[in-house]
Amino acid sequence: MKQFISVKDVSDINALVKKALEYKAQPFLDKSLGANKRIGLLFLNPSLRTRLSTQVAAQNLGMEPIVFNVDKEGWALEFAEGAIMNGTTVEHIKDAAPILGNYFDIVCIRTFPGLINKEEDYGEKIINQFIKYAGVPIVSLESATLHPLQSLTDIITIQESIASNVSFKNKKPKIVLTWAPHIKPIPQCVANSFSQWVNAWGEANFVITHPEGYALAAEYTNGAIITHHQDDALKDADFVYVKNWSSYEQYGKVLCSDTQWMMNNKKLALTNNAKLMHCLPVRRNVELSDEILDGPNSLVTKEASNRVWAAQAVLSEILKSK
Repeated sequence: MKQFISVKDVSDINALVKKALEYKAQPFLDKSLGANKRIGLLFLNPSLRTRLSTQVAAQNLGMEPIVFNVDKEGWALEFAEGAIMNGTTVEHIKDAAPILGNYFDIVCIRTFPGLINKEEDYGEKIINQFIKYAGVPIVSLESATLHPLQSLTDIITIQESIASNVSFKNKKPKIVLTWAPHIKPIPQCVANSFSQWVNAWGEANFVITHPEGYALAAEYTNGAIITHHQDDALKDADFVYVKNWSSYEQYGKVLCSDTQWMMNNKKLALTNNAKLMHCLPVRRNVELSDEILDGPNSLVTKEASNRVWAAQAVLSEILKSK
């Protein structure tokens, strides 16, 4: 693996999941693999699970992780080609990224979309500039459109649950991604990425449900059944992934705040006793009810804990290919 930006960088999803679960069973299996290697974790936006899980994963492999909050501790970066830098930006990515590539063996980037200019966000300007100029493998800790480490974690968590349930022996699970309400505009990254990974995995019956006006970009959802009727989508579901996102069509807009879309035990009763998932952080009693999050069907804590093993598997593959 040369980099990790999307599922397209993974040649075998099941093999990567297997590697992650091996690390879960034996965290220090390859504790010398990253010896004398440094990994830079650069955050243009805040993080909790992504930052800490990647640090732990790197240390499990013997790497030295160094965290830098670019948005709070660094210069304002310029990403535009041919920019006349007489404004608020202080340093061009052309100058910063090659130096980072000299400091680190792997550079990890976390950034969010502006949710104003669709073309700019979906062009992935920031992470692509790091790829272009750093000269070392780049790992996405979330970009303007995708969150691949989260999605790998989700597939790991689903496969782990399937393996412990004999009822899945001769059938594909039904996985439902359902939109949920939120109090502010949220990026499409997690929903895009989860859709991309489930479709690429190809071992589930996949349904996406959302109100009208919330269709995701077709490049990520092709292969899924899409419906505006949540109750119909939830029928016989084995896994339900709950996530808010703002409109892609009317970019960054909140078009609906219907509280009826919140997941609760009444909706859970429509499913096949489904396991519930969410990437966190979650707005309790807005996206998901307390009874779901604190109930026996919630995989949320296990899912978040698996972030370490997803990151460790990815970093391991990159280190082995260097």
